[in-house]
Parts: sequence; C-alpha cells; structure tokens
Amino acid sequence: MESLQHIRIKQRWEELDKENKAIEQAKKKGIKYKPIVLPNGDTPKQLLARSRYIIAKKPNNLTENQRIRIELLFKLYPELEKAHKHTLEFRSIYENTDQLKALERFNLWIEDTFEQKLETFYTTANTVKANFENILNFFINRNTNANAESFNAKIKLFRANLRGVSDTEFFLFRLHKLFV
Repeated sequence: MESLQHIRIKQRWEELDKENKAIEQAKKKGIKYKPIVLPNGDTPKQLLARSRYIIAKKPNNLTENQRIRIELLFKLYPELEKAHKHTLEFRSIYENTDQLKALERFNLWIEDTFEQKLETFYTTANTVKANFENILNFFINRNTNANAESFNAKIKLFRANLRGVSDTEFFLFRLHKLFV
C-alpha cells in the first residue's frame, strides 16, 4: 500500500512543479494564472490529494463520486492505475485459505512486480520473498500475532507508569495479578 501512495505522492509533486512553472510564466506575461480544471471540478493536484483514501479502497466499495474521481485519476496517470491493480492483486492473496495456493500467488506476484518494472514495489517483493515462512504461517489458522503485540504494549505502558522496574520478581507478580 505504501508503494502505491509513494507513486501518488510523486505524481502530486510533479503536478505541483508544473503548476508553479505555469504560475511563474503567467506572472512574466502579466496575466492571471488559471489552473486546469478537470471535468469533476478538481485541479490535477487536488485530484491527487483527494484520491489518497480512494485508492486504498476496493473498487466495489466506491461511491459514485469516488468512482468518477478514480476513473479520471487513472485516465490521467496510467502508472497509478497499474500500481493500484498490482496492490489489489497483493491484497487478494490474503483471501486464500490454502497455504500452497498463497505461496504460488505470492511467487506470481513477485515475478509480475519485476516483469512490470514496478520499482516502488521491489522492497515489498524482496521482503515477502525473505519472509515467506513467517507470512505463510498466517494461512494455517489465519491468525496474526496481534494479541501478543497488544499484550506487549500493555506491559510497556504498565512499566512506564511505574517509572522503571527495580524488583523484577515483584513486577512479574503484579503483572500476573493484573493480566492473568
């Protein structure tokens, strides 16, 4: 998802640069700058800014307004559409219930990443490749380590409230009484 947002932000900065150059040229000519207004009423930089949350949604969860905005976005920025489809492919892997199918789809996704030369996804692809074993464990029971992370956060908060721990044995006793 970060890779997709990275592309959107890059496109937005490019639009800001274009607009700044156009404003500068308008000043030199002594005329007032009028930004390009798209059919939905947005300027290109507004379209990119307002699409932040839209591109994170699945296509079937979009409202009519959002659908119009995303179609316009993809028409103007085909690289963003390509990255969006690639992100949706990645997300759909987690809908599998079989570990072997997931492994196969991950491998296809990684291969596709490098074939399409989606450089912003290279880090994600390499991370997935390096951590296949841990990632594929999710497909056994469809469990994450969220409970362990939550409990760890509670312990850290408890320790911070006590301003450190001097007596480890007593600290563990109190933890046991509070959380078990």
